[in-house]
Amino acid sequence: MKTIASIVGARPQFIKAAPVSRALASHFNEVMIHTGQHYDYEMSDLFFKEMDMRQPDFNLGIGGGTHGAQTGTMLIELEKVIATVKPDCVLVYGDINSTLAGALTAAKAGVPLAHVEAGLRSYNRTMPEEVNRVLTDHVSSWLFCPTDAAVQNLEKEGITKGVHQIGDVMYDALLRNLELSRNKSQILKRLDLKKGEYALATVHRSGNTDDPKNMRSVLDALGSLPIRVIFPVHPRTRSRINEWGFTVNSNVSLIEPLGPLDILQMQENANCILTDSGGMQKEAYLLGVRCITLREETEWVETVSAGWNSLAGVDAKRIKSLYETWKPNGERPLLYGDGHAAEKIAQILQNELN
Repeated sequence: MKTIASIVGARPQFIKAAPVSRALASHFNEVMIHTGQHYDYEMSDLFFKEMDMRQPDFNLGIGGGTHGAQTGTMLIELEKVIATVKPDCVLVYGDINSTLAGALTAAKAGVPLAHVEAGLRSYNRTMPEEVNRVLTDHVSSWLFCPTDAAVQNLEKEGITKGVHQIGDVMYDALLRNLELSRNKSQILKRLDLKKGEYALATVHRSGNTDDPKNMRSVLDALGSLPIRVIFPVHPRTRSRINEWGFTVNSNVSLIEPLGPLDILQMQENANCILTDSGGMQKEAYLLGVRCITLREETEWVETVSAGWNSLAGVDAKRIKSLYETWKPNGERPLLYGDGHAAEKIAQILQNELN
């Protein structure tokens, strides 16, 4: 049986990896490598537990540090693991530092690389995630695209071989986890919330969290909204808020990060989602919740075109105005496949590797 080394490191990747790992189980020996990029319990172990994923075979414990230092350390440690495991394929997800480190490790070791969520582009090279996804795509043997737009982006860059439009594995995960979250999560009761009577905010992109002016503007915007705002705070974001001595208005509740089942219930029942997360923009669309994106651009352009996502940047007045005046219009077409993306990935890799 062929061996696939799957490399993950953060919350969005755990969600994506869960359905893919289940689909790979009957075809491959999968070795799960967790870089440790998200290293505390709420951001890591809890996700594996709630999504019924087996614990990683390797946990490298590489959390914190600058982008360069983190990526470099991952390269050193991943090279050792790949040399030991000797996989037939390396599988990476998304666009974080773990993704790029895994891609470069595979390329240097001469191991074929598969990239899940390939072809996404924001066309903003100041974003570390954009650099990560572009470089990963250009060393991949198999590029699993979630949308037609992603395929077209790759074509513009001359990448046509090994490209497959398979839909989005996060849609697979959402279909499985949503009913589970409805039955198990008590987060609304715990926070004394009712459907449609709160907004949900998340901020973690370095363009916001590492810039005090941007972070202050986001907090001011949230504090100006005429509704309670629940803000599960990423560890790096909380560190910056504390470092700069920022405070928030009384309508904003800064809480600890949430597990996948709780966050799904928070998303499904929110009046609005305000986020700089690509994955949460997409989940908002799938759940039929309006999304205000705290960035000037997005890799999920089709959610904007469909009228369910609005780009606000970090201008406090614009964010407040959008919240008060903008509502989605039109239907929500099926943009992200049929919920069987993971099975298609497993089948394609089986055909290619066997």
